[in-house]
Amino acid sequence: MLSTLFVVDQSTDVLPLANNVVTFETYLQEYPKLGESKLRVINLCDCDRYLSQGYYCSLLAEARDHQVIPSTKVINGLRDGDNALFLSQAWFDKRDMRVAEDIELIICMGETQSTEFAKLAAYLFQQFPAPLLKVGLQLQDKGVRVQVQRRDFSTLQPAQLAFCTQVLGHVHATQWNKRKSHKKYRWDIAMLVDHDEKLPPSNKGAISRFVKAGEKLGMKVHPLEASELYNLGQYDGLFIRETTAIDHHTYRLAQEAEQKDLVVIDDPSSILRCCNKVFLHDAFNYKKVPSLETRFVSQCTEQVIDKLIDDLSLPLVLKMPESSFSKGVFKVKTKEELTERLEALMKVSAIVLAQAYLYTEYDWRIGVLNGRAVYACRYHMARNHWQIYNHGSKRNFSGGFDTLPTFEVPKAVLRAALKAAAVVGNGLYGIDIKEHNGKAYVLEVNDNPNIDQGVEDKYLGDELYMQVMSELLRRLEARGKK
Repeated sequence: MLSTLFVVDQSTDVLPLANNVVTFETYLQEYPKLGESKLRVINLCDCDRYLSQGYYCSLLAEARDHQVIPSTKVINGLRDGDNALFLSQAWFDKRDMRVAEDIELIICMGETQSTEFAKLAAYLFQQFPAPLLKVGLQLQDKGVRVQVQRRDFSTLQPAQLAFCTQVLGHVHATQWNKRKSHKKYRWDIAMLVDHDEKLPPSNKGAISRFVKAGEKLGMKVHPLEASELYNLGQYDGLFIRETTAIDHHTYRLAQEAEQKDLVVIDDPSSILRCCNKVFLHDAFNYKKVPSLETRFVSQCTEQVIDKLIDDLSLPLVLKMPESSFSKGVFKVKTKEELTERLEALMKVSAIVLAQAYLYTEYDWRIGVLNGRAVYACRYHMARNHWQIYNHGSKRNFSGGFDTLPTFEVPKAVLRAALKAAAVVGNGLYGIDIKEHNGKAYVLEVNDNPNIDQGVEDKYLGDELYMQVMSELLRRLEARGKK
């Protein structure tokens, strides 16, 4: 059982949390033994000075193999660095937040009294996992400057202290409730999800089936949002079921999990490679993976436009290097449209992909796990549209689907899928392929592929979830974590 211990400088009266608050001196003298009851240490001591009690608290916790927040790395970073971020106005708009004036926030364990900035608080806690942060928001041209500083509890106003005490009490209670179980599980798996995501890689039914499959295999699977994963080290593995991106907490959490020697699906290398189509198509060419004619475009000149038309013909497709669910992908029919769209995209990205256009009634999606095909779907184009998803239509947002056994997939499609997956790694991937006149053309490899209850599992049912979780178990056992 992982219990929570709050460590303070001198007086335990600062937090009315029963026997779970101790002074630094008590922690120093009475909690030195390895192998005793596992502890999660929330270090509330003053860490502003190097070699202070707060610094030594985290240092000792790491030496004793106790899980601690903040880590010494975070302490040093918050003390030494200019911890200022610039977040664009689009970043706030996407999360339904508005900064109308310069303000200051107090963030405790990823939560803030200003509920309209709850998503910002969770995001900053991922960047700077410390119990108490003071955040200054300063309006600037086209965005907001975010200044982050660590604070200790002696600096708080009474109302702020009452709020933080409530948050810490919730953190303590939640942790105990989470660990209560009448059944012993050998492994604890964190499953990263986002309950507010509009197009998640797995729907609620699939998440539930992953959890049940894990339990059958001796793994306790905890569906958690990013704001709840402030201490990854307490888990044995991380299974990401949230849409991934590079400049995003999914990639950072995957990196952190790998550094802590957790089993990770999707691993950061797979995310990095799959999220950037420039890497994929360059690797496809090098490894001779069958794909559509593709060009990397770094300039928008008359000469470049004419050559694209000569090489690929019109219509053709322009793609942002990082995109998912058919977003950032555009079909252009005329030279004028090509020029206009390319100019717009190159204001955002230094490289844009131009690809030959091939219409098919459906795209194949082959799910590959550790080099083996585990499911196959045909996704039909959205009605009166050239893509699977039509983001401009609410009524006919996506087309239909067929789920087939992998042995019914044309051999050319299956071979292309396995070859493309091998370019990326040995994780869980979804390979999108067009088939025309008996030939297969790989469009892309997706890390974190869709596995929805009622779609990708239509043929295998619960067996699909068992296969995925069995691979996770195999990796855990191979690593020998206990």
